[in-house]
Amino acid sequence: MRTTVPLRVIPALRKRLEALLTKRTLAHRHARRIRVVLLAADGISGVEIARRVSISHFQVSRIRKRFERGGVEGLEEQPRPGRGNRVPEKTVRQIVAKVMTPPPSGYSHWSCPQLAKVFGLGKSVIHKILRANDLKPHLSATFKVSKDPHFDEKAADVVGLYLNPPEKAVVISLDEKTQVQALDRTQPMLPMRPGQIERHTHDYVRNGVVDLYAALEIATGRVVGKCTESHTGVDFLQFMKKLARTFPRGELHVILDNSSTHSTPEVQDWLAANGRVKFHFTPTSASWLNQVEGFFSILTRRSLRRTSFPTKTALKKHIRDFLARWNTNPTPFMWTKSAHTIVRDHRKMLALISRKEH
Repeated sequence: MRTTVPLRVIPALRKRLEALLTKRTLAHRHARRIRVVLLAADGISGVEIARRVSISHFQVSRIRKRFERGGVEGLEEQPRPGRGNRVPEKTVRQIVAKVMTPPPSGYSHWSCPQLAKVFGLGKSVIHKILRANDLKPHLSATFKVSKDPHFDEKAADVVGLYLNPPEKAVVISLDEKTQVQALDRTQPMLPMRPGQIERHTHDYVRNGVVDLYAALEIATGRVVGKCTESHTGVDFLQFMKKLARTFPRGELHVILDNSSTHSTPEVQDWLAANGRVKFHFTPTSASWLNQVEGFFSILTRRSLRRTSFPTKTALKKHIRDFLARWNTNPTPFMWTKSAHTIVRDHRKMLALISRKEH
């Protein structure tokens, strides 16, 4: 009867193998190979080892040979066979460089099938290489760099009000959300239920538009709003008078954009007669510096986008209800970015878009 020859494992190596088995992060396959070696060292037959660890007798034989050739290190994870592992580093660099060049004529960006055809590789291999190098040619984002010659001073002024507001003064972030549409779906909405998301028709009826003036009090997050039928200089001045009545004492610092309605002669005359109200203009093409834009984003996502409005009156009431709810527990936004960092990043972007290749 054939006897099993125990695998020769000296005490020092056995101790290392047993210590490895205690590690929580050890891969399952690696741990299984170690158990095979320890069982083989105890003289257990290959058939019995295969039964105990749920692998084939041939796999047991291969693991024994791996240990005999490479010792403890020979049991570690090895690169698995596959085309992706055989792509030379030079080719990887060429793929990375290629995907950042202009695509073939008539296309907007490189795709995995196109790159696979150029380099004679599989689409999945190209996908893995792009993912490993954090390259996403199928995605794009928008941007707008302000070219305001007074960007540095305006940004410093606005950020200074956020981070170090004047004592006993009220700082307000003000803007208009124009052309808010009263959209009504052509069929009733189907509400959410278990296993089914809320559904509505893709088409709609336009029932008019309204304009929303909103002023965010920086210190508290409270919002003062007013819906109007237009956004003229007269409408803006009426809203400013409402703000002055809402905050009757102390200096009133108002952060706003460069809309022409904010600088009409009537507005200028009113400012001259109300010296405690001071305007601070954001740089052109830099609405992100105005904190009330964050409130408008919340209003759109949580209130307007998924609601149907049969009339403009219904839309106005809906907005007023949202403002009332918001002001019961207002949330101020915390500005953290310094003016120095904003100016530095702005200069970098200006340098980037001024390069000849752009």
